Amino acid sequence: MKNFVYDIPTRILFGQGQVSNVGKEVKKHADRVLLLYGKNSIKKNGLYDEVIKFLTEENIEIVELSGVDPNPRIETVREGANLCRKHNLELVLAVGGGSTIDCAKGIAAQAKYHGDIWKDLCVDKNLELLTEALPVASILTLSATGSEMNGNSVLSNMKENLKLGFSSYILRPVFSILDPTYTYSVNKYQTAAGAVDIMSHLFEQYFSPDKKGYLQARIMEGLLKTVIHYAPIAYEKPTDYEARANIMWASSLALNGLTSAGKESTDWATHQIEHELSAKYDITHGVGLGILTPYWMEYVLDKENVHRYVEYANNVWNIFGENDFEVAKEGIIKTRESFDSLDIPSSLTEIGIDSSKFEDMAASVTKFGPIGTMKKLGYKDVLEILTMSL
Repeated sequence: MKNFVYDIPTRILFGQGQVSNVGKEVKKHADRVLLLYGKNSIKKNGLYDEVIKFLTEENIEIVELSGVDPNPRIETVREGANLCRKHNLELVLAVGGGSTIDCAKGIAAQAKYHGDIWKDLCVDKNLELLTEALPVASILTLSATGSEMNGNSVLSNMKENLKLGFSSYILRPVFSILDPTYTYSVNKYQTAAGAVDIMSHLFEQYFSPDKKGYLQARIMEGLLKTVIHYAPIAYEKPTDYEARANIMWASSLALNGLTSAGKESTDWATHQIEHELSAKYDITHGVGLGILTPYWMEYVLDKENVHRYVEYANNVWNIFGENDFEVAKEGIIKTRESFDSLDIPSSLTEIGIDSSKFEDMAASVTKFGPIGTMKKLGYKDVLEILTMSL
């Protein structure tokens, strides 16, 4: 096991009614906040009124910015950062899903940064340039990205057809409120996409060619089995508290550093390819991952990494056999079937994507060299995976 430092500064307030603490929690860090949210869903379900009430009770000054897109735009980040500077705001409070929280992190970074975070952090990856940021906090309304408990932010620049991410310890939320009842109103489509996103985060960390990481693999298998068990329940019974609660906590644990701490390697190639799809077609991230992942699994499988597939098939799906490759392929089939049970499309054609931009996407995702660790994927490899996904 590799050396590591594991430090999670995010205070989690989990459970029904925890929003009543938002004012007190914010007050520990700020008197003036940017309240960031998406469209109108938090106003329809009453969450907006509750947040305003509890912030007002603590005499916290509120400046609002709404309309965050599902793939948050760099223009919104710049607008939010300007508001923070203009009103001397001290914290960014995101109310929503991962897109809103990612946008909040971008705003928090840009508000204190004198350059352009898109160019310097997202494109050029000069992360050492970010030395300070406004504190970020969140109230989660969609279980998917794990952004409520990590320092990652993924932003889109539609003018450049790019979707890029960056990460910083200082952008981890100071607190996050996780009330599963706020996900009751999430529709079937987004519930399914969120579940696949959680599973994909785990796959990207689980599937690696090394034979180490025993403890980490067992943790991830437990989280995968939890999502596989509860996602169909939440899909069919949206107000099932136990299902929503288990999925919500699994989302946070899947990408807060716990599962990769000490691991020899992780992969992330599927995410990089999907970001190209999202940048070009503005599709739902989890849906893109659901389409790509089984094809990626099939493409990278070889004798050097088959042991990971066997572990996965054995411990997650209870599939056993004498032939490792047959067991591995059965595990891939079960993965696709689990996505099918949530009505996730199984091809890019189903969501209106053809091969016209595949060459551009393959070139873009590999412009700095091969991606992934299960198998190093170059331009031709990425092109083949995209073609398989049609």
